[in-house]
Amino acid sequence: MATKVSGGKDGQKKPASAATNLIAGGGAGMMEALVCHPLDTIKVRMQLSKRGRVPGQAKRGFIRTGVEIVQKETALGLYKGLGAVLTGIVPKMAIRFTSFEWYKQLLANKETGVVSGQSLFLAGLSAGVTEAVAVVTPMEVIKIRLQAQHHSMADPLDVPKYRNAAHALYTVVKEEGFGALYRGVSLTALRQGSNQAVNFTAYTYFKEWLYQWQPEYVGGNLPSYQTTLIGLVSGAMGPLSNAPIDTIKTRLQKMKAEPGTSALQRITKIAGEMFKQEGFHAFYKGITPRIMRVAPGQAVTFTVYEYLRDKLEKSGPSIITGGRYEE
Repeated sequence: MATKVSGGKDGQKKPASAATNLIAGGGAGMMEALVCHPLDTIKVRMQLSKRGRVPGQAKRGFIRTGVEIVQKETALGLYKGLGAVLTGIVPKMAIRFTSFEWYKQLLANKETGVVSGQSLFLAGLSAGVTEAVAVVTPMEVIKIRLQAQHHSMADPLDVPKYRNAAHALYTVVKEEGFGALYRGVSLTALRQGSNQAVNFTAYTYFKEWLYQWQPEYVGGNLPSYQTTLIGLVSGAMGPLSNAPIDTIKTRLQKMKAEPGTSALQRITKIAGEMFKQEGFHAFYKGITPRIMRVAPGQAVTFTVYEYLRDKLEKSGPSIITGGRYEE
């Protein structure tokens, strides 16, 4: 199956402009972050946990991990690193949707305007890599440093190393240099690229099938519950395909650089130690909360994005009118 790029024919919906993607994508991303961030914190703690290495020391599941965070650090502990996420979420989502549309146009057949499934996958992959390099990697480094801290949010005397996102950014750059913000960029790009390749491809295919079954919606939005459902399903596919990459990335970004070792050497060392000391299952630590966060997160993102895009295009000024690119 393929999607088509035309000039507004056949009732196809025009693509969103950069301004629409900035507003609709940013709004969708902020809603997703507010709803799903606690699960991301639990995922990070599970990925960083070394429990299970010592004989007789039981591993913690995602429920127990969440309960312990609340008990020791209060419920606000589940929102550690949220400031870093909210700071980067608007440009991240704007870049994601805008670059995806641009890459699709670039990869479309010049004569027919058709975007093949392979081109759709490559467009999603490229969009994910673009957002990883431009925004996600520095945001993830700061977020993980904050999430890894076990201080209590209720005790004013329990002062952590990183007080907030801005302080963490300042401290990391001061102590480790600007390059530390891009630690794990290759793994982040690989994770984001594979995530968005699978996510956008699956979402577009599901959307096309629903339009075929319900031609009355062609040229407009599908019902919100359908957008939510296909966003949920497509969102779950990425984490299942790249969990080991995400776990190694989390551990790498939590660490300080080791003088004399390259990024590849550190990645190899982390992966080797995980396998020897914790077993193959360690690469899938945090997969449950990650799916529980990413899948509903993508459902929220696509639903809110489609809704806001529709509202903006119906009531906004000409600046938010899309160009000639279409699905």
